[in-house]
Amino acid sequence: MKKRKLSPVGVIIKKRLIEMGKTQYQLAAEVGTSSNYIYLIMIGERSGRSFIPKIAQALGLDSNEISKTA
Repeated sequence: MKKRKLSPVGVIIKKRLIEMGKTQYQLAAEVGTSSNYIYLIMIGERSGRSFIPKIAQALGLDSNEISKTA
């Protein structure tokens, strides 16, 4: 199976998750979606437009900054 590359948004999310010591599963639970959907957002398969503000809030990031990258 080929490893997928993270999108620019995915890089931001992954970096922040590591800084906070959170998992993708914890983030998914906080924003009300599945960890698989978070993964799809991170690799750019889904825009996650409706979840970006919630993701930004959960990670203590500026949603406008993430939205520009998305």
